[in-house]
Amino acid sequence: MQILFIHQNFPGQFKHLAPALAAGGHEVAALTLRVKEARKWNGVRLLPYAVNRDPGQALHPWLVDFNTKVTRAESCYHAACALRDQGFIPDVIIAHPGWGESLFLRDVWPDARIGIYCELYYRPDYPHTGFDPEFDGPPDPTNALRLRMKNLNNHMHFAIADAGLSPTRFQADTFPAAFRDRIAVGFDGIDTARLVPDDTASLSFKSGLTLSRKDEVITFVNRNLEPYRGYHVFMRALPRLLRERPRAHVLIVGGDEVSYGARPPRGKTWKQIFIDEVRSQIPDDDWARVRFLGRIPYDRFVTLLQLSRVHVYLTYPFVLSWSLFETMSVEGAIVASATAPVKELITHDETGRLVDFFDGDAIVDEVSMLLDDPGMRDRLGKAARRHVVRHYDLETICLPRQVQWVRDLAAMTPRTPGL
Repeated sequence: MQILFIHQNFPGQFKHLAPALAAGGHEVAALTLRVKEARKWNGVRLLPYAVNRDPGQALHPWLVDFNTKVTRAESCYHAACALRDQGFIPDVIIAHPGWGESLFLRDVWPDARIGIYCELYYRPDYPHTGFDPEFDGPPDPTNALRLRMKNLNNHMHFAIADAGLSPTRFQADTFPAAFRDRIAVGFDGIDTARLVPDDTASLSFKSGLTLSRKDEVITFVNRNLEPYRGYHVFMRALPRLLRERPRAHVLIVGGDEVSYGARPPRGKTWKQIFIDEVRSQIPDDDWARVRFLGRIPYDRFVTLLQLSRVHVYLTYPFVLSWSLFETMSVEGAIVASATAPVKELITHDETGRLVDFFDGDAIVDEVSMLLDDPGMRDRLGKAARRHVVRHYDLETICLPRQVQWVRDLAAMTPRTPGL
């Protein structure tokens, strides 16, 4: 088959699936903003396209997001037309529709089967909206209207897509029933053969400090340090945690930008806002045991997870982080928020310990209990790895499931657009 992937930051969620399809003998290409010139990557032909914008256009603020998507969709449409004119006629198109690029591809290739990666549908009801009143502000009846406009992109893709794929049931179930029936659930996959426990793991720092499994290491990881991933809750728990664990080292991984949710006040970062909030409560000697590592190379990140005694993971009811699966794969002892997506993966006292997202004292209590109980850490960590290996392993579970989803998609009759 000829298979076309669409993802602004390819490979993204398709980093395993696309090379696997190429290795299986299919002709695989990807339209992406990530490269400036055409090249090959793991058997996949990477094809760039450029976004053309009209900087002078004035829009209603609810339409800014959709305008960006339509602008990208038009640019991708022209790139797709050029690809079609070169003789590339995909049997299957697999797209992450989140940025709009794939909106008009049915017009270019009406006979292609289109599968979309269904990451999230925006819901105006609790707990999808209003989960954290501190950052949501007072109730706003226009919020549901804004989200309805934001979902225009989803609904236009429902009209052209033959099937969808979501990594978790929680994410799939955010979508309306009329399209939910077309969504299969299949996680991206964890390389459990690489992500294994390592009792010899150690990390060295420029200060001369080296930490190993012999040290009391607590880890906290976000792509970016922000409220959606509970950074504020963790930081507010930090003064007591450091007081009660005088030998603990706290390693915090994450950038200064915003991936999800509200932006901080202009000129500030969420990272610094919450450092400033708690710093006066923490003596200098205790603060010296906290290290903000920023974004780190993947090998160093894996080592960090391997040497962690207790890993704290917090999230709103939202997309799960790969880091949670990766921590489980290395037999991490985890304290996590008892939010719906986490409970799909972790069972309390079987594969981790669950706490209320907002309860900083409970987080400290659970972390301290695990630090004092190596038997419980070992039991939870081993069970966590078994669960990930059985249900989320890349090679034996997830990748075969994704490849089969592509085969099933290819066997479908192309959908007649409803719009």
